[in-house]
This record gives sequence, C-alpha cells and structure tokens, in this order.
Amino acid sequence: MDETATPEAASRLRRTETARPGSDEPLTAESFARLTDQITASVSNVIDGKPEAVQSALIALLAEGHLLIEDVPGVGKTMLARALAATVDADVRRIQFTPDLLPGDITGVSVFNPVTRQFEFTPGAVFANIVIADEINRSSPKTQSSLLEAMEERQVTIDGRTHVLPSPFLVVATQNPFEMEGTYALPEAQRDRFLLRISMGYPDAAAEALMLRQRDSLNPLDGIVPVVTARQITAMIAWARGVHVAPALEEYVVALAQATRSHPDIRLGASPRATLQLVRAAKVRAALDGRAYVIPDDLTSLLNPVFGHRLIANRSAAGGRAGAVVVSEALDRIAASVRVPLAARA
Repeated sequence: MDETATPEAASRLRRTETARPGSDEPLTAESFARLTDQITASVSNVIDGKPEAVQSALIALLAEGHLLIEDVPGVGKTMLARALAATVDADVRRIQFTPDLLPGDITGVSVFNPVTRQFEFTPGAVFANIVIADEINRSSPKTQSSLLEAMEERQVTIDGRTHVLPSPFLVVATQNPFEMEGTYALPEAQRDRFLLRISMGYPDAAAEALMLRQRDSLNPLDGIVPVVTARQITAMIAWARGVHVAPALEEYVVALAQATRSHPDIRLGASPRATLQLVRAAKVRAALDGRAYVIPDDLTSLLNPVFGHRLIANRSAAGGRAGAVVVSEALDRIAASVRVPLAARA
C-alpha cells in the first residue's frame, strides 16, 4: 500500500519535531509531573469544578486514545475539548457535525487540476494533531464512519492511496444524548474506537455562580497559552507506555473483560481492543500519580469509562431502565466479584 503523506501533513509532521527551548531535555518523572500539572492547571482555569473530566481528557491524550464526551447541551463539552487543544502547541481543527456534512469534508477529496491534468489530494479537516468533532451524532452514520480508519490506524485512504496523519493524533468528540431530537446513534464499531466516554454533568452552585461573575465579559479560552509542544506530548506518551504492569494484573484485566462477555445482563461484552485500551489508560493514570507501576485501583477506577460505552445491555435485563444504567450496574458487580490480585507473581 502506498503510504504517502501530503505536503500539508508532512509540514505538520516537521512541526511536531520542532521543539521549544528546553524540550530536547530527557523526560524524567519530575518533568512528566510538571508538564501534566501545567496542562491540568491550564484546562482547569476554563472548566471549573470538574477535575475528573480534565484528568480523563489528559489520559486520553497520553494513552493515544480518543475521548467521547456525552451530555446535554450547554455543560461545557466543547469548552473542555477546546481548552485541552489550546494547551498544546500543535495543529488543531474543529469539525461541526451536521446532517449535510459529507465524508470528504472530514477525510479530504481528490480534485482535478486542469493545469497538470491530474487529480490532486486535498486534505480534509482530520489532518491535524487534535481534531474536535463537535456533536458527532448529528451526522449520518456514513459520515461518522469516515473517522473509523483515521481513529484506529491514524491514516486515511482516498482513491487507493494512503495518507498518513500527523502524530500525535487525538479525536475529542462531543455528542448529545441519543434521546434528543436530530441525533443518530453511534454504531458499535465507532464507539469501540473511543478510549474513554465521560459525562460532564452540571456544575455545582459555587462553580456556576463564579462562572456568572467571571465570564460575562471575558472568554476564559482567550487566556490559555500552549504549555507543551507536540514533540513533548510524544515523549510523554512514550514515558507513560513504559509504566510496568505485573503479569497478575494482566490476568486480572483479562478476567474483567471475560466477565463482561458472560454476564447475563450484557448482550455485547468488551472487545480485545477494550482490554488493551484499559491497560493503556491505567498506565497513564499511574504515571499521573507519580508511579512507574499500575495498581488494581488504576484499572477499576477506569473500568466504567473504558468499557461502559462499548457494552450493550440485554433488553430483558433493562426492565424499562436505560441501557447505560444496566451496563454501569453490571460493571460494578463485575468489579466487586472478580478476584483482585494481592501481589504480583513473577
């Protein structure tokens, strides 16, 4: 397969290799913690009172995954995605998904050049380090599926030619609840591409009152400046990937995944991709806590965000309840029933 990067993509790839002064220094545990603290503090200045959401966004970025933010309109889904993107000195694109959005608008198209009498590839909006897919479930399934190859293989294939996406690459998608008017359900294959799914929730009274006082005349996004480069993010990804996972914990992850596949309330269990991504996310969570090794709490705390959106509940088990509620309860029971390894085995 011809893997050809476009001139625009090649330019972005060169840009990720151009570091700020000091970014060539070897990454250490202290510098990793310093950079993640800077990112967290910068995003938290925009997203008040939602530390779990900010941490989840950072985990998705450093675990080379993608983040799905689902909630009602107006609670800061897009603001979180834009705030995270603003902290990284890299190429950022935002796509507003609408019913008339076409797959070519996302991936790009081949356009005939009358001068050269040849078709030339024009990159779409997906050619960026961070892609904000706003209200992704307002577009048709055909348009949604145009992201599948990009999210999994970090490339797009147009007219038989493969075009490599820049690195790092992160999709932060927002979606409104499926019950709302004008939405399409994300296909199972699409949901499986997302590392984490989180909900923002409404802010508490103090945070909402502070927002009223501070944001009437000031957009907090205007005050964000990049605190890391794309090259530094790549180094941080490699650092987190080296976090140790004991063989006993690997067996524990497999046991959790297998329990979802045999649970009576779940019709579609966790895929092998979900198992792999749970480990990747747990490594980043351990690194954020200053540890070079994963503990069981890293896995169980991420079980619902990583597995929840991939599972489908049995209709007979729902009993009039929402499927997400059934899945969440089933995961809680699985976490409580699967034996936790007390010590790593050699």
